[in-house]
Amino acid sequence: MKAIRQATVSDLDALACLFDGYRQFYGRTSDVPAARQFLLDRFNNGESTVFVALIDGKPAGFAQLYPSFSSVSMARTFILNDLCVTPSARRLGLASALLQKAAEYAKQRGAVRLTLSTAITNESAQALYQSQGWQKDEQFFVYHFATNVE
Repeated sequence: MKAIRQATVSDLDALACLFDGYRQFYGRTSDVPAARQFLLDRFNNGESTVFVALIDGKPAGFAQLYPSFSSVSMARTFILNDLCVTPSARRLGLASALLQKAAEYAKQRGAVRLTLSTAITNESAQALYQSQGWQKDEQFFVYHFATNVE
């Protein structure tokens, strides 16, 4: 049985393992204690909202949203910064369900938009987003300025 719900601090240990795997996917070295602390800090400071995907009560994926604002729209927005489903749980509809839950959450809070980014080469994710009604930005380029070199 599949379920999506908002995560709580009691989910922290399971989320830390999922989050660590997600980071490894993006080329980072495994560090479960640091992943746990990072997530704990977000929970303690009210800096993000995490949804967890469960299969038979066991965590199999997550989505993490960060609140933001649009000055032009003078309204709340959310950044869907992290979306991950474990390899063994892929193709079961969990990513779609997490996206839908994130969109519902943003809408309930009066957000004018939910934004995400993905690697240019991640065509399977792009296909998923487009199938869920997400639109590729054709108006703006995204730039980054690194303040600390990792």
